[in-house]
Amino acid sequence: MNKEPDGPEGRLRRFATIWSRAIFPVTATSLTRQEFEEQLLPHARVLRDALTARVFDSATGHAVGSALVDVHCTDPEALSRTLDVVDAYLVLYCGAERDPEELRARCARVQHAVAAGFAQALRERTRAEQEAISRAALDARHAVAEALHASEARFRAVFEGAAIGIGIADLDGTVLQVNEAMLRMFGGGLDKYIRGRKVNEWTHPDDAPQVWRLYEELVRGERDHYRVEKPYYRQDGTVLWTNLTVSLLRDADGRPQYQLALMEDTTERRLLNLRLRYEATHDALTGLPNRTLFFERLEKALSAPDGKRFGLCYLDLDGFKAINDSLGHAAGDRLLVEVADRLQSCATAPGEMVARLGGDEFVALTTGPDTEREVDELAGRILSMLAIPVRIEGRELTVRGSIGIVEGPAGERTPAEVLRSADITMYRAKSAGGNRFELADPKVDASTITRHSLTTALPAALERGEFFIEYQPLVHLGEGSVSGAEALVRWLHPQHGVLGPDRFIPLAEDTGLIVPLGRWVLEESVRQAHAWHQRHLPGGPVRINVNLSPCQLYHPGLVADTVDILERVGLEPGSLCLEVTESALIGADDDLLKPLRLLAEMGVNIALDDFGTGYSNLANLRRLPVSELKLDRSFTQGMQHYPADQVDLKIVEGIVSLAHSLNLSVTVEGVETAVQADQLRRLGCDTAQGWYYARPGPPDRLHTLALVDAVG
Repeated sequence: MNKEPDGPEGRLRRFATIWSRAIFPVTATSLTRQEFEEQLLPHARVLRDALTARVFDSATGHAVGSALVDVHCTDPEALSRTLDVVDAYLVLYCGAERDPEELRARCARVQHAVAAGFAQALRERTRAEQEAISRAALDARHAVAEALHASEARFRAVFEGAAIGIGIADLDGTVLQVNEAMLRMFGGGLDKYIRGRKVNEWTHPDDAPQVWRLYEELVRGERDHYRVEKPYYRQDGTVLWTNLTVSLLRDADGRPQYQLALMEDTTERRLLNLRLRYEATHDALTGLPNRTLFFERLEKALSAPDGKRFGLCYLDLDGFKAINDSLGHAAGDRLLVEVADRLQSCATAPGEMVARLGGDEFVALTTGPDTEREVDELAGRILSMLAIPVRIEGRELTVRGSIGIVEGPAGERTPAEVLRSADITMYRAKSAGGNRFELADPKVDASTITRHSLTTALPAALERGEFFIEYQPLVHLGEGSVSGAEALVRWLHPQHGVLGPDRFIPLAEDTGLIVPLGRWVLEESVRQAHAWHQRHLPGGPVRINVNLSPCQLYHPGLVADTVDILERVGLEPGSLCLEVTESALIGADDDLLKPLRLLAEMGVNIALDDFGTGYSNLANLRRLPVSELKLDRSFTQGMQHYPADQVDLKIVEGIVSLAHSLNLSVTVEGVETAVQADQLRRLGCDTAQGWYYARPGPPDRLHTLALVDAVG
């Protein structure tokens, strides 16, 4: 058997536990059952006191019933279970030493009081909730009414005060209402001009093709909105440009009901854009179309359908820089304006336009079926108009120009390719003396483009090690042995293959790259000569000949670089010969000759290359620090066959005699036959080189040639 709780409080606690377990499952509370029991314990004490009080007070039981409602025991099942617990356990656990019959009667009265209190509290709570709901509903209706009024007020304020035009029309297109902003857009005070009219009456020739298609789709309910740029005619005939947004308004069931138009006036913005567009596509000085607009027109002409042709004249004024420098830029600008006016007068036919690309460069474009004839006539008119003197600041200036013409069918070239070809052709006309026009030649264009690509590739080629050196033997005519070799640089180009010096040395001189390239050739050649010496070639040390360009002669580091290379490699100066062309020393003063003299004093040999082609004064030979003359190959052409040309023989004989009298040795280039070699030997020439002995090749080949009779 369970032990009976000790003392009144223990029994009271037991009653509260039974009570909480009975009604907790039907109570709407977030408390745990133990927490809920603690809430019921005070009310259990009230019930015990009501049971054992000397005088019964129904208010105490009434308060307990009311308290049950306060702790959310509002389910009728909670009251039923409470009454069952009171009836079965209150007297058992809370009754004192009194008459049981009296306690049972008192317990019944307690139950009635609890039930009455519960019912009254539940009724009052229900009434309060109903009143709260009623008040909430009333407040909601009032709020809805106020919100509707505020919404209508806001809509009216937006409609009337909006900065953009707002209009409402029915599905038939009849304008029902417009705001003040829309009236102002159309001129103000024109309510009758707008309201009541049909939307589709406002057509304009510049309407976009899709405007009215979109409108029909909207009124049919196939789309909810669309946005377009649309012009309108005002009542005074002027044009109003707008950004127009039209939306479809539907009723509660989703059926189309109205159309709402929002209209933004973009007239001033459009005019500003047109002005900015004009300024962006026209030259500020002359008013002609500029490079941007010209390229647009040219691209359009080149993308024309098959059968269309174009002709382009690229004009550059001859001597314009001299006018700018002598008369000033203001006079130069006035001259450009005059030239622009004359060009415009030359290109007035349909399909013709003139543009200024910048500076003193202009272009004239013609399109049509017969541009082969028209472009030549256009270029002729331009040159004729330019020939008329221009009077500026009291002076008459004669204007000349060079024109490059490109003509052909559309669709074959890009605008950039056409302009590049015209530019190349214009410079060809300028190089031919100017004041003329030339027709584009694809072969010349390709050559010029290749030249340009080689020029731009030169620096990287030197860094990547794309250059290499071939060596052509120098043969001693008396002994028939190899006495040296000339170093000839080559370029192993990734796309063009092996290129000879004639293809890139002029480019290197134009760009200044000849100095580092020449230094590299000198060092590589000196290293190779040292390697030959180390191998003890038959016939003694082999001399290496290295060409110097005019740019290298003027370079202040020539002597220092040569000395540094010889010392670092360990080659004797006498094993190096620097070849300088005769034309580079024509009129040379002492300052130019000083570096060569310093090198000659060190023991470096100096050879005068291509002798006989520079028309130099022979008397100058005694002031030049040279030790060798290299006759140009043109002198050997007349010796190819027997008998030899007697004039050539006499000239060579005279040069050899003169050279030997000045203690100069003579080397002849371009020896290709045994007849030539024999003639030169008998004339007393010292050394020869040419394909008869060997073509330029790798350094190891020179060693092979040295082991046999070079004459053969």
